[in-house]
Amino acid sequence: MSISFAALPENVSFARVVVAAFVSQVDPTMQVLTDLQTVVSEAVTNAIVHGYENRPDGIITITAKLIGETVELTVEDQGVGIEDVQKAREPLFTTKPDKEHSGMGFTIMENFVNELHVETSVGKGTKIRFVKTLKANEAMYN
Repeated sequence: MSISFAALPENVSFARVVVAAFVSQVDPTMQVLTDLQTVVSEAVTNAIVHGYENRPDGIITITAKLIGETVELTVEDQGVGIEDVQKAREPLFTTKPDKEHSGMGFTIMENFVNELHVETSVGKGTKIRFVKTLKANEAMYN
């Protein structure tokens, strides 16, 4: 599945619904759906706020694949890119301290998926790839 849409704040909820609908075909747990919606929200918001710096002319593309018991998602933009990915992944790091951004986007995303990979090029954009196991490997309560 692949879908592209305008980099507008009102499309964050659209992205969440699209990913949930796609993954629902394999009957995931509510926790898995919530985790995926959270990471998609963070990635799309980062693309809008940081990648395109709130310019309405940007395009965000989400791709999703089901591979066995995992889902692979990518969120891609052609925005400004990330100068220092390692620094951007540090908790509380933000390039916009004057705004209401906590600098926790990457930390949140990393906590809800099994794998997170970032490809970026300054001036050309960013692609974030997530891998999430769809079946729980252990019970929450015994």
